[in-house]
Amino acid sequence: MGVLGRVDTAVKSRQSAAPSPDLPLEQILQDDCVKAMARLPDASVDMVFADPPYNLQLGGDLFRPEGSRVDAVDDDWDKFDTFEAYDAFTRAWLREARRILKPNGTLWVIGSYHNIFRVGAALQDAGYWILNDIIWRKSNPMPNFRGTRFTNAHETLIWASRSEDSRYTFNYRAMKALNDELQMRSDWVIPICAGAERARDGEGAKAHPTQKPEALLYRVLLACTNKGDVVLDPFFGTGTTGAVARRLGRHWIGIERETRYIKVARERIESTLELDESAMKVMASRATQPKVPFGAMIESGLIVPGSLMTDSKRRWQARVLADATLEHGGQQGSIHKIGAAVQGAPSCNGWTFWHVEEAGTLMPIDTLRQRYLANLA
Repeated sequence: MGVLGRVDTAVKSRQSAAPSPDLPLEQILQDDCVKAMARLPDASVDMVFADPPYNLQLGGDLFRPEGSRVDAVDDDWDKFDTFEAYDAFTRAWLREARRILKPNGTLWVIGSYHNIFRVGAALQDAGYWILNDIIWRKSNPMPNFRGTRFTNAHETLIWASRSEDSRYTFNYRAMKALNDELQMRSDWVIPICAGAERARDGEGAKAHPTQKPEALLYRVLLACTNKGDVVLDPFFGTGTTGAVARRLGRHWIGIERETRYIKVARERIESTLELDESAMKVMASRATQPKVPFGAMIESGLIVPGSLMTDSKRRWQARVLADATLEHGGQQGSIHKIGAAVQGAPSCNGWTFWHVEEAGTLMPIDTLRQRYLANLA
């Protein structure tokens, strides 16, 4: 099989496999999350996004300076009798989530200082491997009305793979592009959910006290899932995960106990428009792209043996030989070896160092490699 055939096979192997036919895709399961997950097949989900109860342990009502009552989290679903009861619940849902995750799947869980440290310890005990903790810094946090503590202006997300050996998805280049060509950092400044995005009930009140902004889920799903992947949210609430998944062309499954939230979530997701097919394509990370030898450029005719390549400032030249090595000053070697030699450097990325001239303009040979890959798609 020639180079074209080998690379094409590699590309296909990275496309999302068809979801299990036993999965209730694009459905909200009304049940306890542990019981609902127990009915799902092993290794069937690509990502779990979990926004579990915070177990806030609030004592008494909270009022603003002018006397109005703060709409805080005081629902029964957020109350646990003891820390031990909360820990048992956490271990139970984490165990089921890990079972249904594919070997290369990942878990995202978000929480506040009330619960995230307990959840973090439990997921490590369960066998997950922590990849990052992300600080979601709220650009418009609720003030500390009593003035007794620092304003609580952030929440923490933990990103973990199913195991230490998981070959998880991370769309690095897409994240860099999203961040104006700078590496995406682990502190994200995103406003809290407000305005038209905030889901309301029939009386105009907030439908859910801890609704997450779609911008947060957009970044999470774009970072570590691909089109056609299956995303499960065991604490679905008003359906932010489902709405963003639909928008990005991912399959979703929601689990929620409360009827009032399910009604809002369904209406919200049904009104969400999916992005046009052409807009869903993201920049592939170099690590996920098929390996392309420099020789493929010669075999395909993109570079002709005997031609000259130069650096971007035309300081050095090297001649391309038929066996895909370069020759410069009596030295012969790979694009990386000769690139390092001419600079007196310990190493060199020959793909970005060496340039060829096309239509009077110098361009890195990596541009030819991307052109070659595009022809395989």
